[in-house]
Amino acid sequence: MRILCTAPYFRPVPERYAALFQKHGIAYDNPFVAQNMSEAELLACIEQYDGAIAGDDEFTARVIEKGARSRLKVIAKWGVGINAIDLAAAERHGVAVRRSPGILSDAVADQAWGFILMLARRLHTSDRRVREGEWVKLVGLGLRGRTLGIIGVGDIGKQIALRALGFGMRLLGNDIRPIDRAYLGYTGTQMVSKDELLGAADFVVLACDLNPTSHHLLAGREFALFKRTAFLVNIARGAVVDEPALVQALQGGLIAGAALDVYEEEPLPANSPLRALANVVLNAHNAFNADTAVAAVSENTVRELLRVLKPEAVPDLEAGVSAG
Repeated sequence: MRILCTAPYFRPVPERYAALFQKHGIAYDNPFVAQNMSEAELLACIEQYDGAIAGDDEFTARVIEKGARSRLKVIAKWGVGINAIDLAAAERHGVAVRRSPGILSDAVADQAWGFILMLARRLHTSDRRVREGEWVKLVGLGLRGRTLGIIGVGDIGKQIALRALGFGMRLLGNDIRPIDRAYLGYTGTQMVSKDELLGAADFVVLACDLNPTSHHLLAGREFALFKRTAFLVNIARGAVVDEPALVQALQGGLIAGAALDVYEEEPLPANSPLRALANVVLNAHNAFNADTAVAAVSENTVRELLRVLKPEAVPDLEAGVSAG
């Protein structure tokens, strides 16, 4: 068997599993991928592989159909988001899609809170001014009593909310799915409509999946509902936000600032107006990149791949043969 490893964060990892793969007759290709493989790149090679450990590669219907006609049986997504995989095509052609829900939640929630604290205390601005030779005392926001609105109260959203309890914040949530009553009671989260959340929150955090219901969930109409003193944090997916509308809102003072881990086009283009805005914190789609989380996701991704291709290898993985 042969697998393709394209996830950038998995690239240094396959050697850790070399003994396991060798024992069970699995070869792997581990090409350098800066961001993701395009549909054209995958079409050129997918017929060679029984499985893939994928990043945000373009596993379109054409790619999946071509792979399945040959030997493709499983796409194991490194991480959680599977919006780049045509799930309907995978189901039609019997290609299993696996991922690692929940494992990255702590790391991403920590990053969201790093953003919130930077925005509240203006740390990014203070850092820049001190480096430029100024010695200014900027006034920040105290968080106790402020309102945190979380759109997408799933695994990550819940962890963000739990961290807010220590800061004494009021919690609002919005989700298309019902949320466990016990959790709501423990955190004091009040579930409200999207518009009500946007009009009341001092900080709006996007933690939802990207799907047809969430594409451009925040656009011009929504930014007009924000408090002018409010901040946006996006650790979800770039296309959840209409980026030109966000730029206009930031430039026009409809919102006070934003912290972004994700963008509609990645890497962020050199000519993006976001780069020039002083009230924006930018990160390179890296919220999940904590050492413990990366190791756990890598192992679970291999486990999910093996469960489809070589179930008999899973006990060896658990027993540590991978370290051999």
